[in-house]
Amino acid sequence: MTEPTLYPESGFLRLRIDLAYDGTNFSGWAVQPDRRTVQEEVEKALTIATQSKIETIVAGRTDAGVHATGQVIHVDVPESLNLDDLSYKLNRMLDTDVRVMKVAVVNGPFSARFSALRRHYTYKILDGNQTIPPLDRLDVAGWYRVLDVDLMNQASALMLGSHDFAAYCKFREGSTTIRNLQRFHWTRDSAGLLIGDVVADSFCYSMVRNLVGAVVCVADGRFGPEWIEQTLANKVRISDSLVFPACGLSLRQVDYPTDDQLLEHAKVTIGKRDNGAH
Repeated sequence: MTEPTLYPESGFLRLRIDLAYDGTNFSGWAVQPDRRTVQEEVEKALTIATQSKIETIVAGRTDAGVHATGQVIHVDVPESLNLDDLSYKLNRMLDTDVRVMKVAVVNGPFSARFSALRRHYTYKILDGNQTIPPLDRLDVAGWYRVLDVDLMNQASALMLGSHDFAAYCKFREGSTTIRNLQRFHWTRDSAGLLIGDVVADSFCYSMVRNLVGAVVCVADGRFGPEWIEQTLANKVRISDSLVFPACGLSLRQVDYPTDDQLLEHAKVTIGKRDNGAH
């Protein structure tokens, strides 16, 4: 396990880079052999632009097919690097399904991963077997039954707070499944789309799509709200058949503390990781 750093080495600058990407044709964020991944594409462009080997640290490792409009990474680059128009240069090299939205020099202690307070995800569903418009097909999941928004929110509210979400995560060796779900709320917009707002300190592997699938089970009448409480308590993984597709999910935003609290929060988060609690 690589030891996290909050400052760049001597002779280097730390950059915060905000990214957006369409995850449709990616096998997720993290580098994988013989697979197209966001991390590999971004690191390849950064290595060319900086003429030095670049490794990224990411706020949230999105799964295959999941999108992002507010992903955050940090990288360390040589102090001698000319930062003028770096976003433009990177976007010239990257395919159009990945965009660098902003580049900023970080002067204090900062880790895109360990300094983060919380991650915000959005999930979109078009229910009732309605036709998804062509321009929305890549970031909206369809569902054949009509869903009751009030029941969705009733089920979602039962998951709020700090729980062991083992029933709603794919198992990863050495990782805890205890998370603090801070917001899980649904609204229906003027176009009839169901928009889920999901916020937590961090998320387990495949957790949001599992949560959405469980809530839909209640909203379309297959189970009562008490089923949510039972699955949480039992900690037995729900069936993969209930997990909703990746296409409807987007990482929308990552929150960070104020500059004067960055160091303290990062130390707490790193401590949780070292104790097997993150």
